[in-house]
Amino acid sequence: MVLIFLILIPLLTGIISFTLKGDGAKALALISSILTMAVSAYVSGTNYTAPITYAHDWIPILGTQFSLVADGMSSMLCLLTGIVVMVVMIVSVNKTVEKPGAFYGFLLLSQAGLMGVFLAYDALLFYVFWELALIPVYFLCSQWGGEKRIPVTFKFFIYTFVGSLMMLAGLIYLSTQTQGVSSYAWGDIVRAGTSLSPEKQQWLFWLIFIAFAIKMPIFPFHTWQPDTYEQSPTPVTIILSALMVKMGLYAILRWLLPVLPAGVAYWSDTVVVLAVIGIVYASCIAIVQTDIKRLIAYSSIAHMGLMAAVAFSGSSVGMHGIMVQMFNHGITITGMWIIVSIIEDRWGTRDMTKLGGMATVAPKMAIAFVIISLASIGLPLTNNFIGEFMLFNGLFSGTEANHMVMMAIAGLGIILGAVYTLNMIQKTTYGEAVAMLKGKDVSINEYLGLAIIISLVLFLGVYPKPLLDLTSGIASMIVK
Repeated sequence: MVLIFLILIPLLTGIISFTLKGDGAKALALISSILTMAVSAYVSGTNYTAPITYAHDWIPILGTQFSLVADGMSSMLCLLTGIVVMVVMIVSVNKTVEKPGAFYGFLLLSQAGLMGVFLAYDALLFYVFWELALIPVYFLCSQWGGEKRIPVTFKFFIYTFVGSLMMLAGLIYLSTQTQGVSSYAWGDIVRAGTSLSPEKQQWLFWLIFIAFAIKMPIFPFHTWQPDTYEQSPTPVTIILSALMVKMGLYAILRWLLPVLPAGVAYWSDTVVVLAVIGIVYASCIAIVQTDIKRLIAYSSIAHMGLMAAVAFSGSSVGMHGIMVQMFNHGITITGMWIIVSIIEDRWGTRDMTKLGGMATVAPKMAIAFVIISLASIGLPLTNNFIGEFMLFNGLFSGTEANHMVMMAIAGLGIILGAVYTLNMIQKTTYGEAVAMLKGKDVSINEYLGLAIIISLVLFLGVYPKPLLDLTSGIASMIVK
């Protein structure tokens, strides 16, 4: 029953938020995020013994149940969702937005959808929550985004809608192949998929995979991402980059690898090549960016490309590394976006050519920026190091000989990542100080949000065992 609260708390408070105005909606969103975070922490803490399950009749005529399961991977991503949304609400306390009731209502509805995606153990239920997570983001971007929000949001909608329809068609086809009565249960879908001939699995692979590839995104399905990140308000950008890209990767691990093993085996090299191209391409584009927001957007494509490549390597340690890195990347990228938001708020620009001297005028902000930036490139003793180490280890020890070559090429991403990250630090943090347009160093609520992020960055960098233990069992099961 506890799993229901992970969905109901943000869902109900999100609906109520539409009826509130001003600080009432903001306070409700903050309380809701703290409660959801507490429940997700409880679920993760009790998940070391056995998965938590919940099932209830939903639409029997369609062969679907309201079935939820929180194993190590699901509970870890629910915990990440709880932490990120809570931090977003904390740093937004002193921010003013138009129509706050609708703004925070859509954010909470999106959180409810995300929780449902990570918990759903029924294919049709998974699709419903997939759409519930995406639709509020469409409204958030189109109403509270930047000057180019309308064409950018339209492009984002078309990409995700087409991918979602293809995925739905694939899931319906799989449900018709189940033994006896049509069923969408995870176990029945797995048995139906694995029983298909290799030829059917090969074409069905792309029908389902493209939706997940768009969401991560993998080259060449990535073109919606930089513009959407740039035009979205910062809380929405955080939700998109820290959580929603994980939907695609999670879906590959849960709904693609176990369901279509022959299709995965046939197309794995193709996906690995596309992912590695994306790593190098996005890193090169990031180097020439002057807008910090676009730089971080392209760096996220590179990071997700590495995880996507390893997902198709067939390596147990790599699979474990993906789960660890999904959590760590979500924490780090949240910190990066918070800093970017503060920079834009204080100096009125994201152009690195017009910035400099942050260490002089805002030393606390500069320290946080340097720590989080170095964590993003996997500096030892920060959270991203252990995840990236496991990812490269997994790609090197993959089942195909050419994975070693791919690992060497993907390694360029680390070198290029250090180049654009250190360049960003140098241009914004050091050099001649640029006067702030308004405000001072980080405010109390921003300080608290960044303190949560940096504490996790350092703690998981020094002692990653809790995260490793939580996800070890499910990683081995997926590989088998």
